[in-house]
Amino acid sequence: MPAKRSSSRATPPTRGTPSTATKTRAAKTPAAKTPAEPQRAAKKPADTPDAARPRRPRARTVTGKRADPEALGRAGVDSLNALRERHEEGHRAAGRPTPVHMTTVIGQTMHPPSVAPMDSKPLVRPVVDTDIRDVVPLTEDAKLLQLPGPRDDFTRTDPWRVMRITSEYIDGFDALAWIHKGVSIFGSARTGPDDPQYAAAVETGRLLAEAGFTVITGAGPGIMEAANKGARLGGGRSVGCNIELPFEQGANPYVDTLVSFRYFAVRKTMFIKYSNAFIIFPGGYGTLDELFEALTLIQTGKIFQFPVILFGRHYWAGLVRWLSSRVLGERKIGKGDLDLMLLTDDPREAADAVIAAHAAQAETTARVEREQARR
Repeated sequence: MPAKRSSSRATPPTRGTPSTATKTRAAKTPAAKTPAEPQRAAKKPADTPDAARPRRPRARTVTGKRADPEALGRAGVDSLNALRERHEEGHRAAGRPTPVHMTTVIGQTMHPPSVAPMDSKPLVRPVVDTDIRDVVPLTEDAKLLQLPGPRDDFTRTDPWRVMRITSEYIDGFDALAWIHKGVSIFGSARTGPDDPQYAAAVETGRLLAEAGFTVITGAGPGIMEAANKGARLGGGRSVGCNIELPFEQGANPYVDTLVSFRYFAVRKTMFIKYSNAFIIFPGGYGTLDELFEALTLIQTGKIFQFPVILFGRHYWAGLVRWLSSRVLGERKIGKGDLDLMLLTDDPREAADAVIAAHAAQAETTARVEREQARR
């Protein structure tokens, strides 16, 4: 009888129990994500290192440096040092020793005197206010504009400073009230006597003095010195409006009346109030500040028939082109605004423009006074 053959048919798996093949496929197939897993995946980038995160673009300076606080702080220091160097260079170019810089010692700040004007009796207050001076050599403008909050000592509070500002206005008005025909001349402190612009400023100051005008400058070297020198050569009066800076900048020796200011706002008022015109020689930020200050006051009707003369066509050409093409082109100013500025390379043309404008100012003032008298 033949042996019984074993069955080769596999026993079917019990329902509910996975087969071996199913187990194998399940092992190779990744498990499906639960609803909570996408949330964990979304939070994962937050745990990545900072270097892997996308960086936001940062503002940069004109020269391409990052505009972070540290870089801006260094730029401020470099700018102040460059300003001091320009003043020193102007004094050296004129053959004078540079003023000694103020030095700070514990509990006291020493302030050496300015260069004294020749043959004059100027009104001079201390360039630096030592009455409310801190150990840190901050200017009064800096303390007013930057130091936070009131202090316990009343002499160091903003209301006290308002009284000091008021007294500075009074001193300035009292010192300069005699000026009836004045012209303010601005320009770089580093312009030396061998520069053609220096010679042009001397000639301009001389012509204005001979026409009876008082020449007003910032009292420093360079173009300021040249204009004051020209006024003396023309037999006229020469005024210097000095400003307190963190370093001792000194006054040029051609100033007849020297008035020192702690606050830029007060000083700028004196330039405008006692001038019939501004003549702007090549210069930097300070020169541009006075230029646009005058243009804004004319544009807004605060002053009238007040010529603003840009001396040096080549130097100012880029600014004029930008104002004409970009600022006027985008209608940020009107066509008449460009005609508020005069361009010249000739001292005689500059002086004639000032003389003509003063005559028009005098006529307008007389007409207004007559109309008021009728009322």
